[in-house]
Amino acid sequence: MVMNQMLQFIKQMSGKIYGSDLTSLSNQADPRKIAYLRNLQRELKKKDVLSVPFKELPVVVFDIETTGFYPYNGDCILSIGAVKMIGSEVLEDQLFYKTIYNDTPPSQEIVDLTGITGSELKKAEPLDVVLKQFFQFVKSDTLVAHHSSHEKQFMKHASWTALKTSFQHRIIDTTFLTKVMAPEIEHVSLDDWCDHYDVPIGKRHHALYDAVATARLWSKGVQKVEDMGFHNLKDIYTHIASLP
Repeated sequence: MVMNQMLQFIKQMSGKIYGSDLTSLSNQADPRKIAYLRNLQRELKKKDVLSVPFKELPVVVFDIETTGFYPYNGDCILSIGAVKMIGSEVLEDQLFYKTIYNDTPPSQEIVDLTGITGSELKKAEPLDVVLKQFFQFVKSDTLVAHHSSHEKQFMKHASWTALKTSFQHRIIDTTFLTKVMAPEIEHVSLDDWCDHYDVPIGKRHHALYDAVATARLWSKGVQKVEDMGFHNLKDIYTHIASLP
C-alpha cells in the first residue's frame, strides 16, 4: 500500500526537484558554486561512514538513464533519479528527479525504452545545473546504485566535463549486500532481484522509479545483514575480504 502511494506521488510530481534549497545553488555566482563543491569534496575526504551503524547510515539511492554505455565515446546522461534513506527506511518525501538538456534527440530505441523524448530534453536544464542540484540534494551522503559501475563512470565523466571537478562520492553497489545475504543466488538484473524479494517496480527504465525500486532492494538487504549479525559497512567489507 505504501509503495503504491509512493509511486502515485512520483507520477504526479515527476520532473520536479524535491527540497526547498535545491534551486539556490544554480542561482549563485560561479565563485560560490566552486566554493560549495570544494567544501563538499573536503567533507567527503574526512567523512568515515564505514563504522556508522546500518540503522543510522544515511544513503542516497540513485539511478541514471543514458543514451548508451560509453560516456567517453559520446553517450550522455538523459535523467537522474534519487531517493534518500536512513538505515532501511526509505524517506518517501525526499526524492529527486531531473531530465537533462540535449539538443540531439535520443534514438527511437532509447525513446521506446525510457519514454524520454527529444522535445522533453530541449526543455530541460543543462548538465552542469542538474549536477549541482543533485550534489546539493546528496550533500556528503553515501550513494547506492544497482550495477554501480555504470553510474560511476558516467558521473565521473559528467562531473569533469560539466563542472571541471572530480567525482568523489562513494558509490556502493547493491551486490555489496546481496552477495552476503544470498550468495547462492546469481541474479544480475534489477528485475530479477526485485522479483526475488517481491519488490515492485512502477515503471522500468525511468530513473526515479528504478531508484525507488533499488532503495527497496537495499532496504531488504540492510534488514537481512543486520539479522545476520553485521552492524555496519566495515563488517561487510571484512566479511567479503575473508571469503575464499
